[in-house]
Amino acid sequence: MGILSKLFGGGRKERVIQLMVEGAVIVDVRTPGEFKGGHIKGSKNIPLPELRSSIAKIKALKKPIIVCCASGMRSAQAKTILEKEGIQVENGGAWRSLQ
Repeated sequence: MGILSKLFGGGRKERVIQLMVEGAVIVDVRTPGEFKGGHIKGSKNIPLPELRSSIAKIKALKKPIIVCCASGMRSAQAKTILEKEGIQVENGGAWRSLQ
């Protein structure tokens, strides 16, 4: 990651790739209907409204987490929630961008 990425908040793509190399779990925070319409193979669907009640399940995975959604808005909220719980997490943005 370059110095400009560090200074200006870039480098998300590099962090996501690194977490994937480390065996991260992809958590898709879209609704079950959206998830059923298409998702990344092997990802887990935990809709954003259910995220707080699923913290123990997520911590039990003992792996870094990459959150995604349709556009990156809900996954940004999910990242904030998980970070507050001490979970290593990165916002992957739109799920299609992770394929």
